[in-house]
Amino acid sequence: MDYSQIKHLANPGATIEILEKYGFSFRKQYGQNFLIDENVVRGIVHNAGVTKDDFVIEIGPGIGTMTQILAEEAGKVVAVEIDKKLIPILEGDTLAAYDNVKVINQDILKTNIGQLIKDMGFEEGKGRVMVVANLPYYITTPIIMELLEKKLPVDSITVMVQKEVADRMKEGPGSKNYGALSLAVQYYAKPRVVMTVPASCFMPRPNVDSAVIKLERFKEAPVKVLDETLMFRIIRASFNQRRKTMTNSVCSDINCGVDKEKLLKALEMTGLDSRIRGEALDLNQFAQLTNNICTLNQQ
Repeated sequence: MDYSQIKHLANPGATIEILEKYGFSFRKQYGQNFLIDENVVRGIVHNAGVTKDDFVIEIGPGIGTMTQILAEEAGKVVAVEIDKKLIPILEGDTLAAYDNVKVINQDILKTNIGQLIKDMGFEEGKGRVMVVANLPYYITTPIIMELLEKKLPVDSITVMVQKEVADRMKEGPGSKNYGALSLAVQYYAKPRVVMTVPASCFMPRPNVDSAVIKLERFKEAPVKVLDETLMFRIIRASFNQRRKTMTNSVCSDINCGVDKEKLLKALEMTGLDSRIRGEALDLNQFAQLTNNICTLNQQ
């Protein structure tokens, strides 16, 4: 297909023209900030590594700024948009020339993504499934965790997020940005910040700078843990009260169900001080600690 005659949207003039044509107003409830820099849009798609063999899910396409470029590089694209006012713009105008794009008017957090992937025609071993998106900041974490925890056949997730959130995803022990999100992401994927994006690249302009982070899914988790659910309960409890020792934060959390005596013994078995805080442990140590608690529970 010849894309040379298609008017790309990734600049202020083209974006304003479309917004005015349809009388579209930004809605705060959906955290809408549209990209207006074509170099940034192409940079995101390039870093995602999209090819004609790939199936791409885009979350929050807006007016289709990045969807156009994705459609030109990918095999198939499904764009999931929650705002029904954008659907006529996408289907009837900005994406009308692309025969490999499907627009769905849904909330991604209420969408059966596994079924969506099947409906795209994806088969294991034939191409890759990627998520590429400029995510609404207010639901960044729920979306990413939904994609990671559901064990979906997603090869990679390349998303624009608030820079502070991107920093949290890649940090390790000892950093103020290190927390439960860091550990959860690093259990499922290898995080890498591939671009930083200033606020001036968006319309309307947000109050913070952004970053593009690529999460490359592990085929197998980097640590072996006997009870994944328990490990994440311990992690969440440790960071819910991060200034407290683990002995206090974990044992006071009823969701963990770990008594003090067992935790102290498990910390000793893991080679950790009884006064240690959760923020000092890396993923491997959390896994070892969980495994030692499981062993004690079986005795």
